[in-house]
Amino acid sequence: MPEAIKCVRLFADEAGESHFEDIEVEMSAIQYAPPAPALDISEPTEATKFFWFRFPDKWHDAAHPSPRRQLFVVLEGEVEGWTSTGDTRIFRAGDRLLMEDTTGKGHGARPLNGEALAVVIALE
Repeated sequence: MPEAIKCVRLFADEAGESHFEDIEVEMSAIQYAPPAPALDISEPTEATKFFWFRFPDKWHDAAHPSPRRQLFVVLEGEVEGWTSTGDTRIFRAGDRLLMEDTTGKGHGARPLNGEALAVVIALE
């Protein structure tokens, strides 16, 4: 069985506090586009649109919930994110964050060392 993809999940608990959680997405070897050889693919997830995000240098937000369930992928630079409970993580190019904190106190974010570029995929 192929190795799972690692991802960070951001969610709100019943009390409205936001948290990070490390998760894994299971993969299967599938011949996706014959005659190309098989490659590793996850189960599909419905998506409605995607956005390019550029965080300007010195941009900062204290706290906000995610406007929708979405997948955040850093393409360039670094983004620091934190939860309402004070847990902090730094996301770099290639890092993935499944944002599910659509209620509660939300999370904060800021770019580190200049601007950062990300893509956000709306999942619902």
